[in-house]
Amino acid sequence: MVKEEWLKQGFINEPAPEGTDLKAEIRSMCKEKNAVILAHYYTQGEIQDTADFVGDSLALARKAAETDAKIIVMCGVHFMAETCKLLSPDKLVICPDLNAGCSLADSCKAEDLKKYKEEHPGYKVVSYVNTTAAVKALTDCVVTSGNAKKVIDSFPQDEKLIFGPDYNLGNYINSVTGRHMLLWNGGCHVHEKFSVEAIVKLKKEHPEAVVMAHLECKAPVLAVADVKGSTAAMLSYAQAHPEVKEYIVATEAGILHELERTCPSVTFYPVPPEVSEGGVGCSCNECEYMKMNTMLKIYNALKYEWPVVDVEPDIAREAVKPIEKMLSLS
Repeated sequence: MVKEEWLKQGFINEPAPEGTDLKAEIRSMCKEKNAVILAHYYTQGEIQDTADFVGDSLALARKAAETDAKIIVMCGVHFMAETCKLLSPDKLVICPDLNAGCSLADSCKAEDLKKYKEEHPGYKVVSYVNTTAAVKALTDCVVTSGNAKKVIDSFPQDEKLIFGPDYNLGNYINSVTGRHMLLWNGGCHVHEKFSVEAIVKLKKEHPEAVVMAHLECKAPVLAVADVKGSTAAMLSYAQAHPEVKEYIVATEAGILHELERTCPSVTFYPVPPEVSEGGVGCSCNECEYMKMNTMLKIYNALKYEWPVVDVEPDIAREAVKPIEKMLSLS
C-alpha cells in the first residue's frame, strides 16, 4: 500500500539500502519488469546515461507510441508522461515526481482556451506539445519545436489558426511562413530569461563561436542566433559540423550533457539567464521541474510502480487525436 506521505509529496523518498548502485538496480528492475526509461535532454546527465532512450519531445512521443514495454518511466515533466499514456493507454506510465510541472503548460488552462475558441469561431487550434491533456483535447493538431513549421505548412494558407501557448515559437513560425496565426501569450520561464546582452557578451569573449538558440527564446535572441531550432536540431547541427569548435547555447543547460558526449572535442558555452532589476532573478539556466527527476526517485518509482499517471477517458479520447495527427505528418 502506498504510504500516506507519498501521496502528499507526489513521489517516494524512501532511501535506498546503503551501498546501492542505483544505476545497476534501475537497469535490473527494467529487465525484470519489462520497463523502459525515457528521458528528456533537460534531465540530469546521470539520468540520461541510465535511460533506454533520450530525446526531445517529438522523439519521446514517437518512442512512447512504438515501445512494447509494459511499463514506461517518463523522466521529464508531467505533460510528457500524459502524452505517453495517451499514446500507450494499456501501459503503466510512471512519472518519478508528480510535481514536475511546466510553466509553459501552466500558462494555458483548458477553460481559458475553450472560452477563446468560442470567441473566435471558424479557427482551428494548433497547440504546442507543452500542454496538458485537457488542452490537447481542445486542439486540432499538436506540434513540437522540431516540426512546427512542417505541421503549419500542411494547413491551407488561408486557414484561420490559433497557436498556443508559446508566443515566441508561434511568432517565429508566423515570420517564416508569412501567416498571421493568433498567438496565445504563454512562455517558458527558462527560455524567457535569455537576453541579447548576455549573448553579445559571450560572443565578444568567444568571437568564433556559433550561436544556437531554441525557438522558445524571444525574437531578439533568435535574431542574433546562427542556428535556430529544437534541441534535436541543435544536436544534429553540432554533430554535422565538426569544423566548428565553439558554440554559445541558449537553451536549458541539460542539453550540454548530450552535446559534450557526442562532440567531445567541442566547447559549449551556456548562455546565463537575464537577471531582473536589483539583481533578483533565477541564478541558473536550468528548469527546476526537469531537475525534480532524480536517480533515487526513479529507483523507488520502479520498485513500487508508482506514481502512476492516468488521463480521464473522455479527455484521453479527444486528446490523442491531435497527437496522432502530428505523428502522421512528421
